[in-house]
Amino acid sequence: MRRTALLVSAALLTGLLPFAAASTASGADDPAPAPVPVDNFEGEVPFASPPADGIFTWGGDSDDAPTLELAARDDAPQGDKVLSGTYEISGYGGFTHDFAFAEPAHDWSASKGIRFWWDGRNNGKKVNFELKDGGANGEASELWTTSFTDDFTGWKQLEIPFTDFTYRTDYQPVGGIDQVLGLTEMWGYALTLPVGVKDRFAMDGVELYGKADQALRARVVTDAAVYPVKEGRSAAVKVTVATTGSAPIEEPVTVAYETAGGTGESGKDYTPVKGELTFPAGTASGASRTVTVGTLRDKAGENAETVPLKLTVTGAKAPAENPQVVIDAHGLPYLDAKAPVKKRVADLLSRMSLAEKAGQMTQAERGALTAPGDIAAYDLGSLLSGGGSTPTPNTAEGWAKMIDGFQLRAQATRFQIPLIYGVDAVHGHNNLTGATIMPHNIGIGASRDPQVAYDAGKVTAAEVRATGIPWDFAPCLCVARDERWGRTYESFGEDPALVESMETVIQGLQGAASGKDLKRNDKVLATAKHFVGDGGTEFGSSTTGSYTIDQGVTKVTRQELEAVQLAPYQDAVDRGVGTFMPSYSSLDILGDSEGPVKMHANAAMINGVLKDRMGFDGFVISDWQAIDQIPGDYASDVRTSINAGLDMIMVPYAYKDFHATLLDEVRAGRVSEKRIDDAVSRILTQKFKLGLFEKPYADTGGASAIGSAKHRAVAREAAAESQVLLKNAGGVLPLKKSQKVYVAGSNADDIGNQTGGWTITWQGSSGKITDGTTILEGMRKAGGSDSVTYSKDASAPTGGHDVGVVVVGETPYAEGIGDVGNGHDLALSAADKAAVDTVCGAMKCAVLVVSGRPQLIGDQLGDIDALVASWLPGTEGDGVADVLYGKRAFTGQLPVTWPKSEAQLPINVGDASYDPQFPYGWGLTTLTKVPEGGRATLKALAAAAALAERTGSDELGRAIVDKARLLVQRKVGEGITAAVAKPFADADHLLLTGRYGRAVAKLTEAYA
Repeated sequence: MRRTALLVSAALLTGLLPFAAASTASGADDPAPAPVPVDNFEGEVPFASPPADGIFTWGGDSDDAPTLELAARDDAPQGDKVLSGTYEISGYGGFTHDFAFAEPAHDWSASKGIRFWWDGRNNGKKVNFELKDGGANGEASELWTTSFTDDFTGWKQLEIPFTDFTYRTDYQPVGGIDQVLGLTEMWGYALTLPVGVKDRFAMDGVELYGKADQALRARVVTDAAVYPVKEGRSAAVKVTVATTGSAPIEEPVTVAYETAGGTGESGKDYTPVKGELTFPAGTASGASRTVTVGTLRDKAGENAETVPLKLTVTGAKAPAENPQVVIDAHGLPYLDAKAPVKKRVADLLSRMSLAEKAGQMTQAERGALTAPGDIAAYDLGSLLSGGGSTPTPNTAEGWAKMIDGFQLRAQATRFQIPLIYGVDAVHGHNNLTGATIMPHNIGIGASRDPQVAYDAGKVTAAEVRATGIPWDFAPCLCVARDERWGRTYESFGEDPALVESMETVIQGLQGAASGKDLKRNDKVLATAKHFVGDGGTEFGSSTTGSYTIDQGVTKVTRQELEAVQLAPYQDAVDRGVGTFMPSYSSLDILGDSEGPVKMHANAAMINGVLKDRMGFDGFVISDWQAIDQIPGDYASDVRTSINAGLDMIMVPYAYKDFHATLLDEVRAGRVSEKRIDDAVSRILTQKFKLGLFEKPYADTGGASAIGSAKHRAVAREAAAESQVLLKNAGGVLPLKKSQKVYVAGSNADDIGNQTGGWTITWQGSSGKITDGTTILEGMRKAGGSDSVTYSKDASAPTGGHDVGVVVVGETPYAEGIGDVGNGHDLALSAADKAAVDTVCGAMKCAVLVVSGRPQLIGDQLGDIDALVASWLPGTEGDGVADVLYGKRAFTGQLPVTWPKSEAQLPINVGDASYDPQFPYGWGLTTLTKVPEGGRATLKALAAAAALAERTGSDELGRAIVDKARLLVQRKVGEGITAAVAKPFADADHLLLTGRYGRAVAKLTEAYA
């Protein structure tokens, strides 16, 4: 899924967030002070990056950052020049003015707010304005945000009181400081420009204006926005006064309250209340009073009913919204937890309006909500966190609190249908700092161990559900057929049979195929993605931005489609996977005359194959903004995708437009109500199976196990089993504790690089981004810190060492950003090549390649004694060290073909012409006893394998083939030719499909 770290946010978490404004009180009659200039844009502030004072741009993609210039304009509101620029943003982008880190922070506490001139384009788009408050500097400050809408033409001076800014809950660079906008240590501001429009902007005269007054320093808050209560019981609404800096209030604050409006009937459903609370001058910040609202009991089953409590505040800022008491729905058949799910779904569906049904089919990004109340206003069925869209602080508790806050909002709807919250936990709970990060799927595929896949899914599910998230957009069941694809590491391998063998991960995530385990607090709903063909896109076929292969076109015959790309998905259906996600890509079935069809519009595949032929009874969720890529206008995109069989649409930013458009399409008869009812039934079925109606809030009972030693032990074993030993001349590996080891390379001591993309943020990043053990740290523990010397660039003296270990490879990327040709290739960096040359020229050496796909090392292979494909091993570098030092044997096998050159790509097992550097399935071992023998031994093994195949003795059959494979590898050594590689690779495919006798026959052919 395409994900970005969102820069759009609202204060979504309820609770005590003291709101800000000023420092010292002033008399009401004092004259307003003169404005204080911040930026005149006449050249006094340079374009410069931190730590210098200056203006700089940023963006999610390489082309997302806007262009900026100081342009002379005759109509400049102030001076001669304005700040002008152009933008066309697909992810996120904007610009910042950071004050110099070496100078003191600025004090804005005497002013009422900030204002500036904006040249309106009348495009109706929101522009987000952000303040940087407190902390060490502009890039380590606390972020506060608001927005304005560009709905005017020409220059207009916009005034934003400091009281309009809210604390960002989607991202904080240092996890938040004190959550108080103090204004005494300001480090600058930033603007986030609109997404999805090509336009220009101009800005001038940023300055502070007005005078801070006492009333703006205090705020009244309630402890929640929604108070669900069982019929007949009372709700207690806690009203609190808070001030900037927690100073006592200097003037009285009064809060008048009364119950008014809502769907509840006064005197019948609740006892009306009315009164006034007073907080006298001198009251401490944080002082609270309670308003109690009593509800009345009757005997009838009813929908939920709302009772708003209107608050009128004098002397302080009122809450952003009035709290509302909600009398829980009760006595209705769908609420009966003992009733069959099918019956509950039918009852609930029969009660819902078309608008409520459309809401269930809508999924928004949590940071894109324009107001928290939109969850109830649009009856939203789901929220998600895109990659890097995390709460502050990014802790298990922070996630649970955030999601509980969202679920609380859903309780204010008629039927209190809980949200289903989703995340991309593709190799552990990878958005959460401190979680256990597993090897990426390509490493799991290299293990050839279905138990490893199952265990990885099990740990992931436990950590994800413990933070209140019931839905995981995983696993990716793509069959990666071209290593130039930036998503190669999300695949278990290039062979559909290998992918199928790893689908035990689904049971690890969900439990039993029946769905009976989904209610457990350690299981999540899984997603089979991306249906179908995303791993087979043709290089150069992508039309998405600068991508070269991701989201492109898969051209196949119908036979190839069935045999390669479709094969893993039937198994997923049989395993009871709860949701499917279509691919961004297009499918072009050769010979059918239809040409490429976007998968999100492909009714023949989604309705026809997936739902009808395969019998999938879960629901289909779109990918991120993916329906926007369907040809036609937005209404066409909506009806085409829904009619093609999509049940829920991921519209991260456009949830309002989608909801309205879907209603229009149904009312116009272009989407049938029967199709809507089918989609909503599928969604509700999974919500009931997950037990969300009974337990919508986070069960954090398993939170203590997140990142625990027990879970990390599972990841450590997975990392060890994923290591593939490609070459081991002279038995360089395993290392001995007695050896002096020289370690170098860019990826030896970098937790960010070894975890890869989809780690903490969408793209991942280098450096200490989360908790874990680097490969170097693992080696020091395994071999002794005194025996290991580390020099990243191999500049330290190499003398006196017995063996070198050079850890090289890729830096993180995700999706099409990582496509070869989009700023990436398959060659080692110049620094990595130099480190290999230096170390391997001075001593015996082992080279570890930490990457999401094979790297081209042919020109240096002769100088390397041992070569290891380490893939992206996750947070547990100890697992890599375990095999390096012989605590565990190397047992991994290549899940993809390792090419000699980029010109060979795509190259895959089964190709007619096949001459790789290392064939699919290759993997040496450091077992103490490697099988010996020759043709006679292989003949005997072939007979035994055939017998095992006939008798259904799969475990024995696999063991026999593995023995033959190791025997052949010993004979072949480094003499891998095309004549050896093709039957060798074919044998591994035959093994995975249970044809053990033929597998040994192929290995015998390779031996010859």
